[in-house]
Amino acid sequence: MERGDLTNGQWARLEPLLPQGIKPGRPPVWTRRQLIDGIRWRTRTGAPWRDVPERYGPWERVYDLFRRWQRDGTWASSSLSSKLRRTRRA
Repeated sequence: MERGDLTNGQWARLEPLLPQGIKPGRPPVWTRRQLIDGIRWRTRTGAPWRDVPERYGPWERVYDLFRRWQRDGTWASSSLSSKLRRTRRA
């Protein structure tokens, strides 16, 4: 776990609020936690998406998750937004 990544406690509070995937098939290569940590790294640093460290997954995958959840309103949902604000302070 790197500086700024979600702790186990923060992840335990956040994970139930996330939308569940509906596609059957092979298991994902990158965990949601890694991808969300990548999104948080990018928004915290303001760096270009292409500079997201590889430990969070390919930048395209991190960006894809961010955009999909931005378009469907996941990031704007009141419970998720408030939970993310609290995890930053913790």
